Amino acid sequence: MADLPKCPECNSEYTYEDRGLFICPECGHEWSADAAEASDDVKVVRDSNGNVLTDGDSITVIKDLKVKGSSSVVKIGTKVKNIRLVDGDHDIDCKIDGFGPMKLKSEFVKKL
Repeated sequence: MADLPKCPECNSEYTYEDRGLFICPECGHEWSADAAEASDDVKVVRDSNGNVLTDGDSITVIKDLKVKGSSSVVKIGTKVKNIRLVDGDHDIDCKIDGFGPMKLKSEFVKKL
């Protein structure tokens, strides 16, 4: 039995191959072998609504965020231009007016 990749959606190990597609019986996700190889190389960062973020996008903060080491708060609706995607826990690197350089998590922003 060949080593089959885990499901990219639910991480299930019970995937099987059918006519060139990999199928997950737990969540029903289907993907091709080419997509499985390509997904290993590229990390996709998505906002809170599921939109794909890229370098240079503009975003809006969807939740009041406390700034560590300070008593200030980044308010909901704050617009941020020209983001940069980075690896790590906080996957957005940006500069917010009035705060300076910040790192944000993509789950707390939405794409404009």
